[in-house]
Amino acid sequence: MADGEGDPGVFTATALPGDPRLLPTVTNAFLGTRVFRDILHAAGVDTHRADVPSPLGLRMAAPGARSPAQSFALNTWTGTFSHTIQSPGYTATQQLYAHHSLVHLMASSVTIRRLDGSTHPVTVQLQSLFVPQSQDLHLSSGPDFQGAHYIYGQTLVPEVEGGPRPTVHMLWTPIPQSLTLGEEERERCWQFLTAVAGSEEEAKRSYSAGLCSVELDGPLALRQALHGCLYYLLSAIPPRDSPGVPFHGISPGGLSNGTRGEDYWGHVFWDQDTWMFPNILLLHPGAARAILQYRIRTLEGARRNAREQGYEGAKFPWESAATGREVCPEEIYGTQEIHITGDVLMAFEQYYCTTQDLKLFREDGGWELVEAVAWYWCSRMVWSEEEQLYHIRGVMPPDEYHSQVDNSAYTNAVARRSLNFAAVLARDLLLLAPEEWEDRARKIKVPFDEERKYHPEYDGYSPGEPVKQADVVLLGFPLMHPMSAEVRRNDLEMYEPVTDPAGPAMTWSMFALGWLELKELQRAWSQLEKCFSNITEPFKVWVENSDGSGAVNFLTGMGGFLQVILFGFTGFRITRSSLLFDPAFPDGITKLKLSSISYLGNRLEVTITREEIRMEVTEASWDPPASPLEAVLESGQRFPLGEGQSVSFPTAPGWIQRSPS
Repeated sequence: MADGEGDPGVFTATALPGDPRLLPTVTNAFLGTRVFRDILHAAGVDTHRADVPSPLGLRMAAPGARSPAQSFALNTWTGTFSHTIQSPGYTATQQLYAHHSLVHLMASSVTIRRLDGSTHPVTVQLQSLFVPQSQDLHLSSGPDFQGAHYIYGQTLVPEVEGGPRPTVHMLWTPIPQSLTLGEEERERCWQFLTAVAGSEEEAKRSYSAGLCSVELDGPLALRQALHGCLYYLLSAIPPRDSPGVPFHGISPGGLSNGTRGEDYWGHVFWDQDTWMFPNILLLHPGAARAILQYRIRTLEGARRNAREQGYEGAKFPWESAATGREVCPEEIYGTQEIHITGDVLMAFEQYYCTTQDLKLFREDGGWELVEAVAWYWCSRMVWSEEEQLYHIRGVMPPDEYHSQVDNSAYTNAVARRSLNFAAVLARDLLLLAPEEWEDRARKIKVPFDEERKYHPEYDGYSPGEPVKQADVVLLGFPLMHPMSAEVRRNDLEMYEPVTDPAGPAMTWSMFALGWLELKELQRAWSQLEKCFSNITEPFKVWVENSDGSGAVNFLTGMGGFLQVILFGFTGFRITRSSLLFDPAFPDGITKLKLSSISYLGNRLEVTITREEIRMEVTEASWDPPASPLEAVLESGQRFPLGEGQSVSFPTAPGWIQRSPS
């Protein structure tokens, strides 16, 4: 090779060394193996270095192909080894990787990709010498976990007579004898995980963390959008087990953007609390807690914002950075777009209902924030003698085409929710809740047109006026403001045609979610499809507006999109006493699998098809102890959800709640 040619960090070959000892290794701080080998080693499992059986020593073969072109590569930049088979019409690539943050985890994948327009099935064989036995370990089989097989055991011989014998626990994805790309599929990837640890708990935790948390059977474009959204959003959250590292919030474009004048300078908006947070809460409650702790750390700045504007309590900034002081360069937003304060508190309420984490509120500053927000809303209201209701005047609603309006439906509804939550939480903490909070919540005006049976966006709104983005439709979700199905439909019908088609990407997700709620599946899909004009190729990076303007890598739009899947397709709704479900799939979607939903200290695997819902508690925390759960259908049927026990029932509305037993 001439000087300067090729990538010095990628080693490639078309044949493997004859001496298997010279095959490359894939290793992290705890696990290591040689590629194509049927054993691996784990640090600390020593008498001599004990052999642990490895399911990842796979070898692909192309059936019927006499001598397909093959290549091998070790990418030292990524720590990934790959084997590629090139056959007429397709390529098959296997990759092997030792995870460097989840050190108890190794991963392998096989991807089959068509190269032509053919539609016949493509099959690749998987050859493996793996057997769950070891010459150095006494291994026993345990129950399957999240689709993985499980073995555990100790070394046969202690290092010194009478000494300890290290324990090994291993979970692995079962390996089929072959993989087939279906007739209509252009590309598909299969993932295989192996987790090895010294305890069952750590092996399960690592295996769960390595799973794709959301899997969907449906159109390829939808699945790719889902994976892209999960990748970009979950890349922005704080790492697990890092409580000592303060988290600084998530801006609309994430940490990769935000240079001078770009992505709003990297500031934090309601985008974090309303659009991204609910997804993070269901999948990673520890990261959700870190987001709330960011708001708690900035509480003093929020108090100062309120004082400077002549109000009590705490007013969170429209644009936030390190201190909680308003850093928005345009005064009108910081002064008028006050719904942000209620948006912040709604995230706290969702977290409380989902986790019952009293420590956050009793010891870590959560109650002080809730109380301060409640007093802010009380001081921001004025009494209308004419209507005998409280008003909030001079605001900008989420629809930023209008400002200085009175009684924004969304702003007032989120204020009501803040006050009700503050009163409920006070009682749960055995504190005295001022009667004023619930009194004002009951008497605050949320505009409603009795004749047309819909919610005007604000006092004086005229039907047909253009709207920038999702606003009143947010009353149905996420606010769950009480209304009939007729009113919900009317709100969607009223605002869908007048919402700016060039507005921000998250808008259409909320219309889609509303139509799913009403079981108008085709209308839901037509709204969700609008999101795809904000997804750029080839890397699925979202732009804020469909014309390419605004923030890039727009996590807000991705958050809205994920909510359609996590809350729309499932019908999940977080309430004070339960997690509701009522699935609805548009045409072309046949199955949704959520591998790691968190609720009241439990991890649940939920699989939904049009015919059946299957649930299993895969992990229940011990400290604090998780609440025992049951699933209840609207018909009255009850299904206890015991750890490790899968239950299934016909697809129907219901809820998950604490088990009375």
